[in-house]
Amino acid sequence: MAVETFRTLMSRNKRNSFLLIGFFVLFFVGIGMLIGAVWGGGDWTFSIVVAVIAAGIAFVLTLWSYYGGASAVLSISKARQIQKADDPQLFNVVEEMCIAGGIPTPKIYVIEDTAPNAFATGRNPKHAVVAITTGLRQKLNRDELQGVMAHELSHVRNYDILFAMLMAIMVGVLVMLCDVFLRSLWFGGGRRRRRDSRGGGGAAQAILLIVAIVLAIIAPILARIIQLAMSRQREYLADASGVELTRNPEGLASALAKISDDPEVLEVANRATAHLYVVHPIKKSEARAKSIFSTHPPIKERIRRLLSLTH
Repeated sequence: MAVETFRTLMSRNKRNSFLLIGFFVLFFVGIGMLIGAVWGGGDWTFSIVVAVIAAGIAFVLTLWSYYGGASAVLSISKARQIQKADDPQLFNVVEEMCIAGGIPTPKIYVIEDTAPNAFATGRNPKHAVVAITTGLRQKLNRDELQGVMAHELSHVRNYDILFAMLMAIMVGVLVMLCDVFLRSLWFGGGRRRRRDSRGGGGAAQAILLIVAIVLAIIAPILARIIQLAMSRQREYLADASGVELTRNPEGLASALAKISDDPEVLEVANRATAHLYVVHPIKKSEARAKSIFSTHPPIKERIRRLLSLTH
């Protein structure tokens, strides 16, 4: 694939990220207003207050995530920072890929775990972090390591790390808002029940309530499906743009196969951080693998697409 095509895809990726986030903000405010209208018995002033409060919570969480999200992820993952003297070859590989991609060299962290995997996080290329497990370092050769680092640095280069962070916060707050609303119905429905329900007003309130309940049930599901679908597309793009940096699709393809086939369980990974890793870290056989959705596309399909770039 031509370099210009990759640049076009990256530009489209960034543009679509902002458009999708904008859509989610409007969708989130709309759901908040509808739920507020039900709680307030059709009082749209009250509904606006609820929407503003919910949006305020989302903004505060997003702000915290923007500045402190990377540190939280690294802490949860029990990662420790290393210096070039600790692993010169790893630093050389990362520096090579950064030069090829035209981005600053990120801080490098290591996770003491025998399961091979890696992730990137941070708010932008100037404040990015790459973390790898000791298992990945031990089990991959240089070409495979280079492929994985190119993939993760492509996430940094494409601003996927920021998109994933913002989407996770917004979807999480949306789920929380809908859950609070559904639970509140068990406790009398708030001011709604104290309103006059006679005549057309009662019918309108009933319709409003039904619509709000339906949206409160399906909105989080749709939001997660959209989030996961976009995450999958970003994995494909990171694979392809990583090959642009290495010029060696076999390296990443071989690494993906090794990581996927490795029987070791990555203990520090959880459902909140799983989407960050180069390969989904939670095995299907594990008890914690409860979700029917995956943030990553099938490994076989990723490998097939990578190997097709050799022709």
